[in-house]
Amino acid sequence: MVYTGFRSALRTGRTSRYLCRQNMEKVNRHNMSKSLLSICLILICLSGPGERVWAQQVQEPANAPPEWSRPYKPFCIAGNLYYVGTCELACYLLTTPQGHILINTGLASSVEQIKANVATLGFKLSDISILLTTQAHYDHTGAMAALKEMTGARFMADEKDAGVLEDGGRSDYAFSRQYSSFRPIGVDRLLKNKDTINLGGASVTMLHHPGHTKGSCSFLFTVKDEHRSYTVLIANMPSIVTEKKFSELKTYPEIAKDYAYTLDAMKAISFDIWLASHACQFDLQVKHKPGDNYNPAAFIDRKGYDAALKALRNEFDEKLEKE
Repeated sequence: MVYTGFRSALRTGRTSRYLCRQNMEKVNRHNMSKSLLSICLILICLSGPGERVWAQQVQEPANAPPEWSRPYKPFCIAGNLYYVGTCELACYLLTTPQGHILINTGLASSVEQIKANVATLGFKLSDISILLTTQAHYDHTGAMAALKEMTGARFMADEKDAGVLEDGGRSDYAFSRQYSSFRPIGVDRLLKNKDTINLGGASVTMLHHPGHTKGSCSFLFTVKDEHRSYTVLIANMPSIVTEKKFSELKTYPEIAKDYAYTLDAMKAISFDIWLASHACQFDLQVKHKPGDNYNPAAFIDRKGYDAALKALRNEFDEKLEKE
């Protein structure tokens, strides 16, 4: 299984190329093939301040790993932070008295699951005021446009991913293609490194962690329960998604520099709890079983985070040696 493989990869230094990337690259290679699932919708989306109009076809890649859409029982991670994603694609709900923040949405088919998960926890989808994402790939933004329409929430994203979000992935440096892999999304607020998103007493800091995408990012914030406060990091782990040499990526000449920056920056972050864009990256299945009691301590795992980063650093160094 992918989860066992991930732990083995960390021990052997083979990195997350095995973990989520094994499934992600398998699927993304289908982006250019005839096996793509033809949704082929003609869309009209308003995109950002200029309200440019996009009308284009969407083809979400077929043959996604089943765990990407397999339901997972929602639960409280710590304080006012909840898990509302699938078995593998992590989505997070940060609740406040003035509205909620949803981070990531999974595939296009995840809309009803997220809606049900939010309701199961006792919250209303309509109370979501802000939408965020850790990266502009279809497995994290597939349902973003639909949820933006359903909730009327403002969508905020790292400025470096804005173009890819607004064209539905067409201009992605690694997976550019004729059709969009997710519905284009208009960005209401462009975020720069260390910008804060404030809502109802919650303050979320966006950390620019480029490489995986040009605008990959992590989020750092504090939650509190009746016992203590927790600094939470939702980390976008910088796995390498291209088989090409960095020097061959003409549309992203600074990619090696960005990966090096991100690996150094992430190593220096202080936190109590860490989570990630993919459940397997932080061993969700090991740390929490559906029906488990509230246990924030299960996600306090600096050792696991450091091991994951070390594995990714090894992968990066090995790739540089081949340049």
